[in-house]
Amino acid sequence: MNPWPWWFSGIIISIIMFSLVFFGKSFGFSSNFRTICSIAGAGKKVKFFDFDWKNQIWNIVFLVGAVLGGFIAHYLLSDSNTVVLAEATIKDLKELGIEKPISNQPSEVFGLEALFSLNGFLILASSGLLVGFGTRYAGGCTSGHAISGLSNLQLPSLIAVIGFFIGGLVMTHLIFPLLF
Repeated sequence: MNPWPWWFSGIIISIIMFSLVFFGKSFGFSSNFRTICSIAGAGKKVKFFDFDWKNQIWNIVFLVGAVLGGFIAHYLLSDSNTVVLAEATIKDLKELGIEKPISNQPSEVFGLEALFSLNGFLILASSGLLVGFGTRYAGGCTSGHAISGLSNLQLPSLIAVIGFFIGGLVMTHLIFPLLF
């Protein structure tokens, strides 16, 4: 019922990465979008989706396992739905007009009321478009570059990860306060 130590996760991620490299596979969650589109038949109309998706079934299984794992962890292995935050974080959120979240997503940003407000809808819609565009433009998502790309010593992944951090800092300290 308590979080596992950080080092345990690191060991498990290392074992998985060494196994993937050994078997000639690469990890990346965003590649599942391409696989799902190919399974759905998009390869008949768009050349990018025309590939042998059967070689990527293991990655789809990983995706389903991650979703099921999150569900099990939240509903069966959690002792409380309340998120534990540092007092400084709670203070910073209050300054932005966000009360202490009782779940992982503050209702002021992700709740139904926020979704059906013009500001909330625009934020969520533009965020989704930017994430989708950025993932495609960067050639992968944060986990793919930070875990797989860096473990394969790929310079583009190092540049992408640096960009992710810079983007996160700009969003947190410059853009987010203007939105709330």
